[in-house]
Amino acid sequence: MSRASPGASPMARASAAFAQRRDEALAQWSRLAERERRLLSLAAVALGLLLTYTVLIAPAQRTLRTAPAQLDALERQLQSMQAQAAEARALAGSPSISMGDAQAALTGATERLGAKAKLQVQGERAVLTLSGVPSEALQSWLGEVRAAARARPVEAQLTRTPQGFTGSIVLSLGSGT
Repeated sequence: MSRASPGASPMARASAAFAQRRDEALAQWSRLAERERRLLSLAAVALGLLLTYTVLIAPAQRTLRTAPAQLDALERQLQSMQAQAAEARALAGSPSISMGDAQAALTGATERLGAKAKLQVQGERAVLTLSGVPSEALQSWLGEVRAAARARPVEAQLTRTPQGFTGSIVLSLGSGT
């Protein structure tokens, strides 16, 4: 067994230490009975198979199981984004409307919400105050005012209650927006 001199580089010392440990392990291996060597070899193969499965095969199987659901979700998200982009292009290409027409469309849409909604228009801004408006009605109202009045929400303070949404929405009525 060789030993590196005290002035040798760290790499040479590490190499010498590794060689020494390898020689000791080979000597120990040769002292084992044939049956013990076979059992240790079998255990090493089993451990290798377990590590191979854990590190290489199981993650790949997990990916294969979850990939279709993730692809479906991404496809639905892409379709939704494409629909929103098409709607934005349609709204951008639609002709401008006058402030009076925008206010009239906004007022008409708000009347359909009934007594649960109050509208205040101040110039190019409108504030809708809600008191228990169902989510479907609010969603429909938002779509209508965006398309018909070209209004866009700039601020919302809403709270969901068992009766519906309560709070306020501030809209910008700039023409053509």
